Amino acid sequence: MRGVAVAALTGCVVPVASPAQDAPAYAIEDAFPSLEFRRPVDLQSPRDGSNRLFVVEQDGVIRVFDNDPGVAVSNVFLDLRERVNRDGNEMGLLGLAFPGDFARSKTFYVDYTASKMLRRITRVSRLTVGPYPNAADVASELAVIEIAQPWSNHNGGQVAFGPDGMLYIAMGDGGSGGDPRGSAQDLSSLLGKILRLDVSRHPYTIPADNPFRGNRDGHKEEIFAYGLRNPWRLSFDRETGRLWAGDVGQVTWEEINIIESGKNYGWDCREGFHDYEPADQRSPDCGQARDLRDPAWAYGRDQGISVTGGYVYRGSALPDLRGWYVYADYGSGRVWALRVGDDGAAENRLLVDTNVLISSLGCDEAGEVYICAHDPSNEPTRIYRLVAE
Repeated sequence: MRGVAVAALTGCVVPVASPAQDAPAYAIEDAFPSLEFRRPVDLQSPRDGSNRLFVVEQDGVIRVFDNDPGVAVSNVFLDLRERVNRDGNEMGLLGLAFPGDFARSKTFYVDYTASKMLRRITRVSRLTVGPYPNAADVASELAVIEIAQPWSNHNGGQVAFGPDGMLYIAMGDGGSGGDPRGSAQDLSSLLGKILRLDVSRHPYTIPADNPFRGNRDGHKEEIFAYGLRNPWRLSFDRETGRLWAGDVGQVTWEEINIIESGKNYGWDCREGFHDYEPADQRSPDCGQARDLRDPAWAYGRDQGISVTGGYVYRGSALPDLRGWYVYADYGSGRVWALRVGDDGAAENRLLVDTNVLISSLGCDEAGEVYICAHDPSNEPTRIYRLVAE
C-alpha cells in the first residue's frame, strides 16, 4: 500500500508555518510479510537489547517476534482471552508497558477490560516472564488497579512508563456519548484522566509530586491530568520526556495534546478549540472550570474521524522527521507529522494517505515507526513500517 504523500496543512485554527515544498515523500510497506495479526492495537519494544517486538491483539493475546523483515513466525507471549471482556467493540486487551528495568525484573504491565461481579472494569495488571524469555507466566498476574466502567466504550487503554519511572494510565470518560456523568471534569472520578502511579511496590503508592496528592477536597490522588474524552495512545518523547496524547473527539474535532501535570484539557466543556455543543450536555463543572488547556493541534471531520496518537520520531532512517510527532487517524488512514514550537506555533504536514484502519503506532528499539492495521471483522491484518519513497 503506497499512499500519495502530500506536504500540506490540515484544517485547524492554530497559526501554522508552511512546511518546505521539497519535503520528502513517504509511504508504508509491509514490515513483516510472513506474519499476520488479528485486531492489533499496540506494538511495543522492551528496549532490552533483544531486538524483539511485542504486538497486542485486542482479543487478549500478545505476540512476540524478532524485529527482522524475514521473520517467519511469531510466538504467543501471553494469552489472556479467558480473562478479557470483549463484549463491546472498544473493549479488550488494549495496552502493554515495559518498565525501564525489564531486562532485570522481567516484569511488565497490561491494560484490559474485564468483568467483576457482573460489572465492566478496566484492570491494569503486573505479570512476569516465565522460564523462557518469549513466554509470560499467566499465573503471575497481580492486579494493580481496577476501575469500574459504566459503558463499553471510551476505555482509554494505554499504559506507559515515563522517564521518571512512574506508570501512566490513559482512562477514557467511561463511554456512552457526551460524557453523561460529567466524569472527565469530576476530580472524584478516575475516568477521563491520565493517572500516574508508583508501582515499584505493591500496592501502588501515590508519587510525592502528583498534583492532587494530600488534597482535602475529595480529588483522586492518582490523577495526573484531566478533561479527556478517550485518550487513544500516549507516548513520551525519548529525548525530551514530553508526554503526547491523542484524544478522540465527539462529533467535530480530534485532538493532539501535550500532557502536563495538573492541567485540564477541557472535555466536556470544549472539543478542540471550541465550546462543546449542545451546551446543555456540558458538565455542570464547566461553569467553574478555569485555565482550560488548548490542544497542541486539532483537525476536523474532513480529515478523519478518530485520532490515533503516535510517537515523536527519534530514529535514523527518516532524518527529515526527526523531532516530529508522527500520528494518524483510524478512519481516514492518514498519517501526519506535527511539530510544536516553544511558543506553541504548530506545523502539521500529511505524510501519507493510506487505505488502512490505523489502530496504533509503535516504535522499535531504534526509534523507527510502525503502523498497526486493524480489521473489526477479525480478518488477518499486517504491521507496516513508515518509509521514505
